[in-house]
Amino acid sequence: MPIDIFFVASLLGSLAFALSGFLIGVRKQLDYMGIFIVSMLTANGGGALRDVLVSRTPTVLSDPNAFFLVCIVIVLATLLKLHHKTNIENHTLIMLCDAIGLVAFSVTGTLIGIEAGLPIFGVMVLAFITATGGGIIRDMLVNELPSLLRSDFYGTISLLVAATIYSLHYYDLANDTTITIVFVSALILRIIAYKMKWKLPHIIPTPKE
Repeated sequence: MPIDIFFVASLLGSLAFALSGFLIGVRKQLDYMGIFIVSMLTANGGGALRDVLVSRTPTVLSDPNAFFLVCIVIVLATLLKLHHKTNIENHTLIMLCDAIGLVAFSVTGTLIGIEAGLPIFGVMVLAFITATGGGIIRDMLVNELPSLLRSDFYGTISLLVAATIYSLHYYDLANDTTITIVFVSALILRIIAYKMKWKLPHIIPTPKE
């Protein structure tokens, strides 16, 4: 997809992920250093894991913008007292930015996996880690079951994006136009899934006698 649109999409996603880390840090009564670490890892942890897996220097270590973005989010969120607002994560704008970030990071992970010559399974794993790894690290740091394991139709979007783009690449159909179509389609699917509260099937345990 066009580089400027993709940059904005990734930026919005990073903002939403950093804010998520901030809110979790405040609720866990962390100090500002703890809040910064949780926010930084939520926004950039997935990408760092991805880069390590493909033997690349993590972008977050060479790009100071990631540091400044997280600092800005923490300062603004504190000044606006967003942590005092009830269910701020469910606000339409926050949800939309989170969805944009999920899809944008999924596309990034997919393209890097393809560039690294990975098969479809490897590409899907890399996309999944890029998009959701930060959230998993965040929850593990604050001693919670990763929300991804019990949440709605979230990580599945990442896998669908990866499989679709890999298929387009396999048949030599991947270009800015087709990738943009995949991006928009996945974003719409995520929004519908959120509004409709779609969930994957659960296995119901047998009641104790």
